[in-house]
Amino acid sequence: MGKRVILHSDINACYATIEHLHRPELNGKPLAVGGDPEARHGIVLTADYIAKKYGVKTGMALWQAKQVCPELNIVSPRMDLYLRFSRMAHEIYGEYTDLQEPYGVDESWLDVTASSSLKGDGYKIAKEISNRMKSELGITVSIGVSFNKIFAKLGSDYKKPDAITTMYEDEFKSKAWELPASDLLYVGRSTNQKLARFGIKTIGDLAQTDEHLLMSQLGKMGGILWAFANGYDDSPVKMEHTHAPIKSIGNSTTTPRDLETDEDVKIVLYILAESVSARLRENGFKCRVIEISVRDNELYSFTRQHKIDHATSITGEIASEAYRIFIENYDWRKPIRSVGVRGADLVNDNYWEQIDLFSSVEQREKQMKLDDAVDTIRRRFGFYSVQRGLMYRDKILSSVNAKEDHTTHPIGYFG
Repeated sequence: MGKRVILHSDINACYATIEHLHRPELNGKPLAVGGDPEARHGIVLTADYIAKKYGVKTGMALWQAKQVCPELNIVSPRMDLYLRFSRMAHEIYGEYTDLQEPYGVDESWLDVTASSSLKGDGYKIAKEISNRMKSELGITVSIGVSFNKIFAKLGSDYKKPDAITTMYEDEFKSKAWELPASDLLYVGRSTNQKLARFGIKTIGDLAQTDEHLLMSQLGKMGGILWAFANGYDDSPVKMEHTHAPIKSIGNSTTTPRDLETDEDVKIVLYILAESVSARLRENGFKCRVIEISVRDNELYSFTRQHKIDHATSITGEIASEAYRIFIENYDWRKPIRSVGVRGADLVNDNYWEQIDLFSSVEQREKQMKLDDAVDTIRRRFGFYSVQRGLMYRDKILSSVNAKEDHTTHPIGYFG
């Protein structure tokens, strides 16, 4: 078999680009996605290239972003919309390979080795994908073309927006080795500081440093980074549709009144679980970890999570597990002001797993069908057209429509 042909495709300023498509009135104006623009809470998840020229950066507090760019338009994230574009992008990738490995919503590795004999070399395939993204989805991508995943990603980062960069075996030393060591995948701030102490500033410096010295200072990771810098990465691109492109979907709410009893909390947890599970189903995910967050009326807060036996998107399973975690961890010293539920460690809903002897497959399938039916009815007739009996015990608390009125909080794959 010949040399591998690996692409890394990165949607440019993904969330901001998609928001511009849906908000033509903001064309030519600086835009950032993040937090709650009304309350000015939260951070910038992404900014468009106009905002970046002013100095707006990912991770910056919204108030700071407004200081460096007073004309900045801040919009709340719409994760379901971005996931829909991610799925459409993967449909295009799927016409070239089934070896697709998502790296967040906006990035993906593609192994196009098998199709290069039919569709042309890696650069030609990258050009075709780039053109299709523009014409079919209205977005631009930067694509790296290489013989392994590490240099393919370096290639997509090399020039933005709307660029294709090759990092072939005969050119990676002239292109990649001059880049800062921090550009290499898995070189975080702490590792970069350690490397700097040894005078290692570029990827080339890292490649030419003694491997044993690196391992003595960084452990096993030192050897891995040395191999990456020298082009020895041979990790495969995983088969498509095995991992979700985000790590969790969560929802939280500040309640209409303080919660004072277990039953109050149970009502709100069920409402939030309905939102989280509906979003999981909508986007084709299941979760393997349930997490709750609780904040009392004096603003003390905590989070707790638990790994469950079977991946699920069933409302009842998520809600009952969230309530169980709450009962085990809260002692009611103070009334509660805010509650959150999150489904984490996501997998796609065609994820296969062994069912144990004590689980009823038939019962779980009935619950899934029931949830699907409720989703269909609510899509047609509105959220309040179907309600759980529990909701009638407190009309004030059950008036929260968590799915449509509150924020879905994404956490990026690989952190």
